[in-house]
Amino acid sequence: MKIKIFLTLLTIFILPANNLDFSDLVERQKSSVVNIESTKKINVSRRNASGFPEELFREFGLPMPEYEEPRSRQREAVSTGSGFVITNDGYVVTNYHVVQDADEVVVKFLDRKEFKANVIGMDELSDIALLKIDASNLDPVSVGNSDVVEQGDGVIAIGSPYNYDFSVTFGIISAKGRGITSGRGIGDYVPYLQTDAAVNRGNSGGPLFNLDGQVIGINSQIYSRSGGNEGLAFAIPINVALEVVEQLKDSGRVSRGYLGVQGGEVSSDLAEALGMEKPFGALVRSVVPGEAAELGGIQPGDVIVSIGNKEIIYFKDLQHTIGRTKPNTSVSTKLFREGRYQTLKIVVGELPTAERDLEVEPKSRDLNYPLGLKLRSLQEESEEEIKSGVRVLEVTSNSPAFGQIFEGDIITKITFKNKTFDISNINDFTKTIESFDTGDIILIIGTRSGINIFEPVEIG
Repeated sequence: MKIKIFLTLLTIFILPANNLDFSDLVERQKSSVVNIESTKKINVSRRNASGFPEELFREFGLPMPEYEEPRSRQREAVSTGSGFVITNDGYVVTNYHVVQDADEVVVKFLDRKEFKANVIGMDELSDIALLKIDASNLDPVSVGNSDVVEQGDGVIAIGSPYNYDFSVTFGIISAKGRGITSGRGIGDYVPYLQTDAAVNRGNSGGPLFNLDGQVIGINSQIYSRSGGNEGLAFAIPINVALEVVEQLKDSGRVSRGYLGVQGGEVSSDLAEALGMEKPFGALVRSVVPGEAAELGGIQPGDVIVSIGNKEIIYFKDLQHTIGRTKPNTSVSTKLFREGRYQTLKIVVGELPTAERDLEVEPKSRDLNYPLGLKLRSLQEESEEEIKSGVRVLEVTSNSPAFGQIFEGDIITKITFKNKTFDISNINDFTKTIESFDTGDIILIIGTRSGINIFEPVEIG
């Protein structure tokens, strides 16, 4: 009897250990996963004649010394990330933010071979970049199907965290369809996979494998208060990524579907008030004049519950589904209006790009935007209920406000040392910003998709 119990316990502990042996899988990926090194030139402050940096003078309120030489110079900044080979003739995928603004990109293999890479195209909204190196007979990864991934599935992340090449971590799929607001602040267009596999800085752009050795995601972002792994990492589903890659390969840019609606979630109280049996769907709070939603008959107050055969549970589901739909495609849109369901045929439009936005603005505008923000007064937007404030049209990369303020934000006030400045138009904003000194940290107050924001920004 004791022997039988011993053998049973031995089986329980040995089988999981065997199932967690991924050495063969990892061995197969050695020639497919790469390190990405990007180099760009940045401006840095020069030290003054006394040898002390400017920051010390600002900190203690001392007058700045005179400079005989220019006060800034350029140096090379090197950052690293990860990537993987997708074709045997040299196409490599990584994250947009890994190679953004890079002057030179180098792809490094585990066998120490290095290749200078050409950036074929980049897409900020999906955080995808496609590179090409002059190489052949490479070993591309095996691609899986991210649509069939289930919560709880085992996954393996391979990459170069903190520049430690070819590091391997294991975890599970913690959740699917996570929505994360994009860098441009105009909504999220990627249904991220969430994983607890250890992912740190440098893992960005690296592959997330299923236990069959197939890539089902691209590691992109982490949620962290410390800057390191806290068990919350997000990967771009490979099916979404490959749709982007194909467009980048064909044209160097990405075209996305666009309805032109702003909205949010359906709460239980709202569902009851509308007469819905349960709270689900995407509530339409407003429609953009002249865009697909208005042209197709969608109205504020409608609740969109499905697009084609895709059920819409949350507002992010609407963004994900429409974003992956080709412009000019006719889709069957089921919605709830005035106590009953009805179906409309909507011809999907195209998501406006930064380039298109620039074309409709007067070309005489000064390109040196204050804080790196391109703005428009709300007084010019007749459809807006709020007439006081400015809307952010664009945030310049590497500007003081980048990462704090996003496209679409509305700025109404600026606070500095208990003094508040009302922002009614662009002139108010410009004069207010000009009144501060370099190094001052101001608080920008406004709204983002109807939610109040309080964002600290350092004057550059």
